[in-house]
Amino acid sequence: MLTACHSNKSINTVSDALIIHQNQLAFDTKAHKSIVVSVSKGLVVSGFEVLSADEAVFSGQLIAHDEFSEWGEGRDYYTADFSEFTEKGRFEVKVVADRSGQVLLKRSSAFEILDNAYFKTTMTDVLKYFKANRYTHDKDRNIRIYGTEKHVDVWGGWMDAGGDTGKYLSHLSYANYMNPQQGAIVSWVLAKSYESIPALYEGANLEKALLEETLWGADYLHRILDDDGYFYMTVFDQWGSAEERVITGYTGLDGALTENYQAAFREGGGIAIAALARAYGLSLTLGEKLSIKGEFTPEQYLLDAERAFEHLQEHNEEYCDNGEENIIDDYTALIAATELYRVTQKDIYLTAMKNRADNLVKRSTAEGWFISDNGSRPYYHAAEAGMPVLALADFLKFAKNQSRVDAVKETIKNQLQYQLTLNSEVTNPFNYARQTFKSYSAIYGQGEYSERQTGFFIPHKNETAYWWQGENARLASLTAAAIWGGKISHKDSNALYGIDSKLGVFAQNQMDWILGRNPYDMCMLYGFGENNPPYAESGGSMVKGGISNGITGATASEFGRGITWAEGPDENNWRWVEQWLQHSSWYVLAVTAMSENQPAD
Repeated sequence: MLTACHSNKSINTVSDALIIHQNQLAFDTKAHKSIVVSVSKGLVVSGFEVLSADEAVFSGQLIAHDEFSEWGEGRDYYTADFSEFTEKGRFEVKVVADRSGQVLLKRSSAFEILDNAYFKTTMTDVLKYFKANRYTHDKDRNIRIYGTEKHVDVWGGWMDAGGDTGKYLSHLSYANYMNPQQGAIVSWVLAKSYESIPALYEGANLEKALLEETLWGADYLHRILDDDGYFYMTVFDQWGSAEERVITGYTGLDGALTENYQAAFREGGGIAIAALARAYGLSLTLGEKLSIKGEFTPEQYLLDAERAFEHLQEHNEEYCDNGEENIIDDYTALIAATELYRVTQKDIYLTAMKNRADNLVKRSTAEGWFISDNGSRPYYHAAEAGMPVLALADFLKFAKNQSRVDAVKETIKNQLQYQLTLNSEVTNPFNYARQTFKSYSAIYGQGEYSERQTGFFIPHKNETAYWWQGENARLASLTAAAIWGGKISHKDSNALYGIDSKLGVFAQNQMDWILGRNPYDMCMLYGFGENNPPYAESGGSMVKGGISNGITGATASEFGRGITWAEGPDENNWRWVEQWLQHSSWYVLAVTAMSENQPAD
């Protein structure tokens, strides 16, 4: 089922006249369920059957898509939808086609249908993935701060990725609009997940593993909080070189060191605060229940969070590389203030929440996309595109002013509706989340943006000058945003996730892509499904429960047009195959959103 698909090549081969692209793992019982069927031109397809132990238990007709050639010529695409089938068990799908009187038959690999499918089948191993990526080398107990002779203890935390033992709250800060929320997001996600679906964790006997990982991260955040009130942004291993491991900022693929190591809200400071606030609350509930404590007390976590928030309220713009806040500051500061208000009920945090929520509302255009800067640059993000909607959805749990509530609800609605519209503007057989962007090219030392445009993948020409990689974290973040945001703006009490069918299909299809329903038939969640990403030296270790970066636009396209996957040489394959904390973190949050309204048994 694997294909050899590169930037300018069609995805069909002689032996691949009929291909089934599928979620190789599982579906929730009442969720949208579908596969994509890709056939060579001239092939006539009929219906499909769902099989149980070789017996047909459901049948249906294939739904044809309009011509689609952006990812390769010479193929027709169909969808087999069996959402109405809700039996539990292990199944396959069979598709039959005809080519000049020759019957071709293809069967999918097996998949499961069950309640809370992804939580039950994968969460144990995802938690083990985080634990396997802990950084425990004693060298971090005495690390120099770049540009000084000061040494500090920054022991603990998680390695950033399979091929990178560095520890980041964020990177790409010099690009200003591309900051991903990195190490601290693990603790925030795990605590948020538990508090959303505690019965599932208890029933799976995973409470202890989750709490220990959450507190591991909180203890590290205490250590990287400077006496002045800011977090150290990066413990940099200089791409695994033999150079000194150091606390620093850095720019570009060359990793040029800078003294800009103080984390602004957008540079991980906001989510570090949110993680500490969540760890405080979880320590007082689950920690007391299990008699498990971190190295530091719950009260210390909260003291750290409040002190860091107060400091960034005063100094954040000083730490932003361009001296100006942008949308990432707004949504990360909103999340930080919301989490602090959740556990303290202090008016100072409610006021900060209102201000940041108002900022996000003002950034929303009439069409529905966000503006990221003080001008007209669209917000797009390769790792956390759903985060603004999640921040606003959490804010609404505490908002009281009706006019503000209405404005925030309208913003969420417009954002999600715009995503659905964007996805349907072109033929999109996989229902892959498209995005609005402007590419960026450096000309004679000055930056120049393209016209606003839309596409499947992030542009390779962007402010980082090098960073474009697979976007599985982005997809999972959009699944979480579609469900939690959709419960506010696209309600349907009769549907599984409590949202209308189009948004529910969108949420499911992003997970389907990660789990194998993509043109390369690659299940990105390692250790699951039929086909997993290959090992590459540049991508480092592969751990069960980890998720690889994923598929990108064609290498030669500055706009991210076309499609490619792990095309080599090895030193470049990290872009596609390397496991990264953000992918599994956002996967946890997506699974949490999908499981929240389902029965625990």
